[in-house]
Amino acid sequence: MKHSDTLVLHDAFAFKGGGERLVQILCRELEVDLAFGYHNNDSFGLEELSGRLIDLASASKVPFWRTLKRFNSFYKNTAFLSEYKNIIYSGQNSPLAISNHPKGKNIYYCFTPPRSIYDLNEVHLASLPPLKRLTQNLYNAFFQPLYEKAIYQMDIIVADSKNVQNRIRKFMGLESIVIYPPCDTERFSWIGQGDYYLSTARLMPYKRVDLIIKAFTKLPEKRLVIASTGPDETRLKQLAQGLKNIKFVGDISDQELQKLLGNAIATIYIPKDEDFGMSPVESMAAGKPVIGSGEGGLLETIIHGETGWLSSSNPHHDELIQGIIEINPKQAALMRESCEKRAMSFCTEVFIEKMREVIG
Repeated sequence: MKHSDTLVLHDAFAFKGGGERLVQILCRELEVDLAFGYHNNDSFGLEELSGRLIDLASASKVPFWRTLKRFNSFYKNTAFLSEYKNIIYSGQNSPLAISNHPKGKNIYYCFTPPRSIYDLNEVHLASLPPLKRLTQNLYNAFFQPLYEKAIYQMDIIVADSKNVQNRIRKFMGLESIVIYPPCDTERFSWIGQGDYYLSTARLMPYKRVDLIIKAFTKLPEKRLVIASTGPDETRLKQLAQGLKNIKFVGDISDQELQKLLGNAIATIYIPKDEDFGMSPVESMAAGKPVIGSGEGGLLETIIHGETGWLSSSNPHHDELIQGIIEINPKQAALMRESCEKRAMSFCTEVFIEKMREVIG
């Protein structure tokens, strides 16, 4: 099979995340080749891609061994990069392969510098038991210089938001250009308006879904649907135990998500300093306003009073209640047209055009 002159090298397809969706769209629209650390069934399928697929087979159920396998895969098993004119690196481990592509253009699409090493280092370490904390410190000391050495060799760094652009400048002293991730706006549309608000945030502590649940404990007449899974799922379900107005539907298919989103009143998304945040854009593409946190990438997507409602940067659940009351069904419906128009600023066509310019 003849390969293209451009290859995307992605960390791994471990779950259905924004980065994985971006890589899928990039490879599909540009018809370029794709290599990745590993792929499992919990992530997006790659059947629709027409280019060459290279699985570095670094999967493992043992976390430490998985990390070592991935290092080895990107360092030693990527000699094939020399066959390509352009390499687009995606993720935090893939840049380590840059030594195998000394000629040609190296482009890094950066979702964020590793937050467990940089801005959230202390917070992350404090959440770990002593032994894991020691292991994480050793890992950081080993990985950080390798990561920075690789990033400094890139010809072009693309940040997925101005928020991430600022982090790259702050922590590594490097400049970058901003190209927002693509939203496949045609996948989402207004279907109607049901009687529920929707949360699609992955169930992790920094996504602050617990605040959403606490708000709805004081709003028994309003319904919340949580359509996601994650490591914080058990704690959050315990928090919502006995509440008839809160429903967890788990990890759902794309078709089920489209239906839930298309029939919601609005979505609620309040992560801590989100890199970019695709969920609000998908919500607006369906004509649904977003009740969001007023910080990070959400400041670049949600327009307060036009396409949603923004809280303070560190909201209390009582403040969130105010946002839910303000974005009532009538107000949400009035925002439909503005939401749909705003989402088009982040459509696939805009993203692909800008990435073509970067590749040259």
